Amino acid sequence: MSGIGERLLGGFAEAFGGQPALVVRAPGRVNLIGEHTDYNDGFAMPIAIGQETRVGFRAGSGPLRVTALDFGETDSFDPANPERVGGWRDYVRGVVDQLRQAGIAVPGGELAIAGSIAKGTGLSSSASLEVAVARVILESVGQSLDAVQLALLAQRAECDFVGVRCGNLDQIASAATTLGHALLIDCRSLALRQIAMPADAVVMIVQSGVVRGLVDGEYNRRRAECEAAAGILGVASLRDADEAMLDAARGRMDENTYARARHVVTENRRTLDAAEALEAGDLVRMGALMRESHVSQGKDFGITVPFTDALAGLMNEAIGKDGGARQTGGGFGGAVVGLMRKDRVAAVRNAVLESYRTPSGEVPLICIETPAAGAGPVA
Repeated sequence: MSGIGERLLGGFAEAFGGQPALVVRAPGRVNLIGEHTDYNDGFAMPIAIGQETRVGFRAGSGPLRVTALDFGETDSFDPANPERVGGWRDYVRGVVDQLRQAGIAVPGGELAIAGSIAKGTGLSSSASLEVAVARVILESVGQSLDAVQLALLAQRAECDFVGVRCGNLDQIASAATTLGHALLIDCRSLALRQIAMPADAVVMIVQSGVVRGLVDGEYNRRRAECEAAAGILGVASLRDADEAMLDAARGRMDENTYARARHVVTENRRTLDAAEALEAGDLVRMGALMRESHVSQGKDFGITVPFTDALAGLMNEAIGKDGGARQTGGGFGGAVVGLMRKDRVAAVRNAVLESYRTPSGEVPLICIETPAAGAGPVA
């Protein structure tokens, strides 16, 4: 049994006695390319990672009692009437609220949560939690949703209950990925394309040590700026714009709005090109697109920070031409993702450990990943 599995079962027994009737895991994700495109109806290409959230549930009567083992905190509420209280509790309550609105009679009982995804690092701990809670409750009452519908329910919990106007990328990545594959997501049609990772390629995730939060307004502000640009262009979303349209309308936009739109328009193109490159095993082209994406996130979208810029720069130098690195996630810190040949891992790791320190002066956390499977029950 994995460490997280032991921790979950031990924590459940200590909090509630006995064992959960069902355990579900939901992975975090790292986005290879396609940042802030999801809520613009565009394209993104994440992989699921080995870091995950596990939820154990035992249905019963009365309130829903919850223990978050990583925080040493608890919650208890009426599943027929979840109310906002803030913090991690709202992610659980928001999922219950959405299930209730979908006509699911959510039972009371006991629910324990354990995770291996560091919070605020850009690897979608919140989406993983939402998907795991939704899946375990549905399984426990004999109901099911397909992976995309499950993800959309989890997304609504975060948008409507928690208050982060997120797109659907993170939840879809957690719910619908396939072992060994990246996932190209059309965030408008919800069409999914599984893309096999080249056999000799690996993903390195390095934590910058700059922890960011999304409910502080910056994420929602970027979304509003994109919506303003789409309005000026006269399109439903920036998915419908191209670079020629954007340049023609430049005189009607302030520089900030123009730059935000340019990132999204060019990032959509890069993501589609990257899917073709990855499918062909062309890490040279894929790496060039990742580097371009990082520059665009900083120059046009204003979401990189000096620490992630420095980290991406030294990783790109160490990776060489066969691959690339970029800031991943919502921005303003978090992780940098690198794609490289397996034979470059040691050199890149050494370069990071020798040359980079977090804001607190510590060596960064480095993880090596290959694409994991999406959410599901744990045997």
